[in-house]
Amino acid sequence: RWLYGKQICLFYAFSGVLFGICSLSTLTLLSTVCCLKICFPAYVCAWAYAAVFACSPLAHWGEYGAEPYGTACCIDWHSTNIKTTSMSYITVLFVFCFILPCGVIVTSYSLILITVKESRRAVEQH
Repeated sequence: RWLYGKQICLFYAFSGVLFGICSLSTLTLLSTVCCLKICFPAYVCAWAYAAVFACSPLAHWGEYGAEPYGTACCIDWHSTNIKTTSMSYITVLFVFCFILPCGVIVTSYSLILITVKESRRAVEQH
């Protein structure tokens, strides 16, 4: 069971979500930066993006709580059965913190591969 109380549970869950989303956002940005450096010029901020979603349960959009075995804290996935705000948070989290980043990563690396192949062909022709 969780031994450290509600406040530590909230902090633990907040940290897990913040660093987890930031990690995926960083990978997304790295793929985007690689693509942009090779294909186009631009830039984005991973920490602000992750902080928006990590702070949302602290602002009562979604909830943090103990995981099913009670040994750690994270997003309360079961609150979606009770609260529509929790369901909307989980849905937005899934779309903007999983589907969108994965789509950007796949697109970025696909564009990089296409650009590298075209560059190789151009070099071979010369």
